[in-house]
Amino acid sequence: MTGGAETPTARMRKALHRARTSLRKSGVDYFRGDGSDWVALTALLLSVPALALGTVAQPEWCAPAALVLPIVAGGLLLRPASLLGLYAAAATALVVESAILGPTRYGADRVTPGTILVVAAVGFFGLLIAQFRSRVGVPWRRGGTMLFDLRERIRVQSKLPKLPRGWHREMALRPAGGQSFSGDFVVAARTGGGRTLEVVLTDVSGKGMDAASRALLLSGAFGGLLGSLPPHDFLPAANGYLLRQDWDEGFATSVHLVLDLDTGDYELLSAGHLPALQLSAGTGRWEEKAAEGPLLGVYDGAAFDPVKGTLRPGDVLMLFTDGLVETSDRDLTEGMDRLTGEADRYVASGFHGAAWHLIEAVAKDVNDDRALLLICRDQCP
Repeated sequence: MTGGAETPTARMRKALHRARTSLRKSGVDYFRGDGSDWVALTALLLSVPALALGTVAQPEWCAPAALVLPIVAGGLLLRPASLLGLYAAAATALVVESAILGPTRYGADRVTPGTILVVAAVGFFGLLIAQFRSRVGVPWRRGGTMLFDLRERIRVQSKLPKLPRGWHREMALRPAGGQSFSGDFVVAARTGGGRTLEVVLTDVSGKGMDAASRALLLSGAFGGLLGSLPPHDFLPAANGYLLRQDWDEGFATSVHLVLDLDTGDYELLSAGHLPALQLSAGTGRWEEKAAEGPLLGVYDGAAFDPVKGTLRPGDVLMLFTDGLVETSDRDLTEGMDRLTGEADRYVASGFHGAAWHLIEAVAKDVNDDRALLLICRDQCP
């Protein structure tokens, strides 16, 4: 039927749809910190008289100090203006409890000056937290997820693209001190119609959380530059970007691999980074591949000279950061010898799953960020 009035069922469905949409939008806005906090305020205001009734009825089980529970929750959930309303309700509840319980009671079921001081102190610190969140503009319910999102963005940006048949890659990142954020990061892309693999491994000055914010900014910038510029222009552009940030501790080391997946030919360009190591399947020996170039962010107009090589069937190229091979009680040469010695154990298995195990073997308890990347060319069938 066309042109007629809507049926009651259709109107009800539309009303339910609007209600669901509005509720979902309110929930999302509240989670992001954009919505009103009236739901949380209402729930907490209702909890105050409930706790007061519990204290009056069973003071042995519900002590007067239980009023700190909605105050703590309010400090996390509410805005400062709403928090003051909750504090007024809690203060009123304390007055009522004190009047009903009377001064003759003793022990935990009596409203003492100490109880009032505890509730007031918790409320004061809750208000400070709420004002800090309001000034920063990030509510607690969104702040944790923002950190999680940042960590996931670094992880996704560091994910290596799939390689064609005949190639295998392994990568592992381990932040300092068991933290979730690292000053080492990787960005990678398939360019040239998928024929070329470009990988950039960067070690930002500092470690752990101190370097993580800069690593996040640089990983986004480097990810945008990679593939958008000719390979030889990447490090000069990255160097210029770092110089423009004008950070007090703004340098970084970086190595840029440009690998032809059809022929196995590659170029390595380095900005003050450690040499790469190549395992030759023919000789079974590891060879250093050291390119020349200054640190990123030190001076303008820096030149980066590449070193060339070829990965033949069975060969392996290993890129890593200094946290893996250099410590206060172990020099660089000793660390690289130990790394290659451990890596020899994985030749027979084709280095599948080797990156994580190598970090565990040579730098498990090192208080520095560690990153290891393996590019393997499989043996011909």
